[in-house]
Amino acid sequence: MHYTGEHLRHFALPLGGLGTGTVALAGNGALRQWQLHNIGNHEGYVPDSFFALRLSRIEPPVDEVRLLQGPLLEATNTPLVTDDVIPAGERRLHEVLPSIGAATVTAVYPNARIDFDTDLPVDVSLEAFNPLVPLDAAASSQPVAAFTFTLHNPGDVELHGWLGGALQNSVGWDGVTPIDGVACGLYGGNTNRARERDGWTSLVMENSTLPADHAGAGQLVLSADAAGTQAYAQWASPEQFASFLVGRPSKRPVVADGPSAPGTTWNGGLAAPFKLGAGETVRLRFLIAWHFPNRYVDFPQFGARRMDYGHTRFWLGNAYTQAQPDAVAAAEALTAQWNDLAAAGQDWADAFTKSTLPGEAGARLAALVADVRSPTVFRTADGTVFGFEGVLGASTAMWGGRYGGSCPLNCTHVWNYEQTLSRLFPALERNMRDTEYDVMQAPEGYIPHRVIAPTYHRQLWDVVIGGPEEPALDGMLGNVLKTYREVRQGAGLEWLGERWPNVVRLLQHIRDKWDPDGTGVLRGIQPSTHDIDLCGVNSFMGTYWLAALRAAEEMALLVGDDAKPYRALFEAGSKAYDELLFTGEYYRQVLSPEENQDFQWGDGCLADQLIGQWWAHQLDLGYILPADHVRTALRNVVRHNLRTGFDGFDHPYRVFADGDDTGLLMCTWPHGGRPAVPTRYCDEVWTGSEHQVAAHCLYEGLVDEGQAILRGLWDRYDGTRRNPFNPIECGDHYIRNAAGWSVLEALAGFRYNALTGTVAFAPMELARSEDGWRLPFVAGTGWGVAHRTADELTIECHSGQLDLKTIQVDGAAIPTDSAAVVPGSPLVVRLT
Repeated sequence: MHYTGEHLRHFALPLGGLGTGTVALAGNGALRQWQLHNIGNHEGYVPDSFFALRLSRIEPPVDEVRLLQGPLLEATNTPLVTDDVIPAGERRLHEVLPSIGAATVTAVYPNARIDFDTDLPVDVSLEAFNPLVPLDAAASSQPVAAFTFTLHNPGDVELHGWLGGALQNSVGWDGVTPIDGVACGLYGGNTNRARERDGWTSLVMENSTLPADHAGAGQLVLSADAAGTQAYAQWASPEQFASFLVGRPSKRPVVADGPSAPGTTWNGGLAAPFKLGAGETVRLRFLIAWHFPNRYVDFPQFGARRMDYGHTRFWLGNAYTQAQPDAVAAAEALTAQWNDLAAAGQDWADAFTKSTLPGEAGARLAALVADVRSPTVFRTADGTVFGFEGVLGASTAMWGGRYGGSCPLNCTHVWNYEQTLSRLFPALERNMRDTEYDVMQAPEGYIPHRVIAPTYHRQLWDVVIGGPEEPALDGMLGNVLKTYREVRQGAGLEWLGERWPNVVRLLQHIRDKWDPDGTGVLRGIQPSTHDIDLCGVNSFMGTYWLAALRAAEEMALLVGDDAKPYRALFEAGSKAYDELLFTGEYYRQVLSPEENQDFQWGDGCLADQLIGQWWAHQLDLGYILPADHVRTALRNVVRHNLRTGFDGFDHPYRVFADGDDTGLLMCTWPHGGRPAVPTRYCDEVWTGSEHQVAAHCLYEGLVDEGQAILRGLWDRYDGTRRNPFNPIECGDHYIRNAAGWSVLEALAGFRYNALTGTVAFAPMELARSEDGWRLPFVAGTGWGVAHRTADELTIECHSGQLDLKTIQVDGAAIPTDSAAVVPGSPLVVRLT
């Protein structure tokens, strides 16, 4: 996608791997949102870290030093957003060095290209990426940001100069405390040293005075690959680095040597030389690598406060720092594979943008991977996967602060929406299931909706949890669905056999507590993702329940257990829910007079009222309620809840859509009857629910409705007032948004079942062209592109391996022998 002008204001593409932390490339080329130090903080800023160009020409004379950033775009004051905040240090850079010129960005995650429109006699562009290889967690967990500058001389006179890269030594920083120039109370004893190896010149940034277990201990590396690159190892102000570029870089300005003084650090810089004859082009590569191994439980967790812990912080560590001993090794690992890793990321981008997906859908859906590679998700030293709900920021300042993780950890009811990690990195998603069953599940069978880290501590059993207070019922029902999903994604029957007793215990607890009479209908207090206790009979929890029963039936058959009880409950429940709740227009909530009426919706129209059917479609479980009623209800959800124009709208809590935005409200009362205390968050717009409802509409063939939701969502996050790579709800990078992967599978009509070795494609008309279709897919052990013409189907594997036994196209099985599809050897199947 292309971003220019106002669309650059909120653009901030995160560069970083799975669980490594990130630094964001802003729309003007600046580096912002430094989140490398084991904490999420969108307003974290490391000063004096930038790129600059010195360009010289003998005749006619030119000798200019420019900051390789576009002009500053002032903030819009969009509610609950900080992506457009300009750090004070960035403003100072623009006072020291003039801008190179206006920027134009072309970005498809994980890649971004910036072309600068400059008055200098040279064409300048920047390409940035972090390695992304779907299904390869190790390759996708590298703590690096890679930059390639391309300089082209369009004239007929030789140009020469230096391209400079600068980085502050932030070892010892906590990711939060403000830094003024090189001054910060956490600094002192920082050192930078030059290093040359295999054609790369590096600055290695350290602080040997810090204890090995210090939270800020670690290492940074800045590297450049140009022959003759000069290092200016230690300096204190951008003026000094500019002077270094203006003078001969081999003649370094004199500054003090040795470790930095208490309360200060050093900046370091590299200058890569170049010469450009008439019409020539040169490419100069830089990288930043980091290594911060000491992640601690430095965030408040839910449940009763444990005063006996005192001030102890429990060490968790980071998986990425187990893969390489330091940032030097991480940098060398990237340089050794730079071309292959860059190509892998480009393959991913091309698979989406060169597909037949409609309009901007390709770029939007490719960007969903950013959700799971943000600071929302991390992996500890032992490989355990943890996830916050999001990253604290402006949307959480009123209760949880502006930095750190939002609502720890592994919140089952929010992660119920997430689908991206399960597809791209299924082993990591499966690790979360293992934690739920091995750590979180109580002896009575229930599973609290949050986990306590480290996991050897007592979990949230028989205590008030928070958000909601008791174990979330939707989270537990989602546990069942996610277990079946993981089996279909390739977890295997052995894994299912190990987990089946956990599932049985969980379902027995649910039946005993909410359906003791075996009616198939859940009743009583039902804690939910709305951070409240639902009551009565409702289709939000009801469809989760029906889908979970169907998934349990399928799993029972797979392990040879008795599936009949699950089928019987499902059939009774499906009939009862439909008869009790369907109004002819949508599914309502039915409350008895003695039940709590506060925080309910009654006759209202809830956006997520059919969330279990969305799950059922993804898992090939069929309809759990009458198909015609499902379509009618969905159509009316969009009719009643999709709103355009929020001027004058009463936002009782958080504002995620305003002005002339279009967004799907969580609940409305189209025929009146709004309770005095309505269901919490009813007047909000959640990107995760929008993705869920939009995908469900597409599954049902409600194309106009699905597209209307997506158009409203994508227009809100187009860079002008919100960042296309930062969905916001209860924090930045909110994981509920990762429901969006189901939009891709709905458009492609894609299904994968590792148990049977089946892939199926049935693209919607809007995802086809006159000549056929070309669509990306991810299938458990391999990912690639499927391309259909009039008489052929070609399946290309870009990474991994696809073991296929059955291929279905538009509902018809295509005869083919069992095949192993690997990169470079596509499978071609004749259709006629």
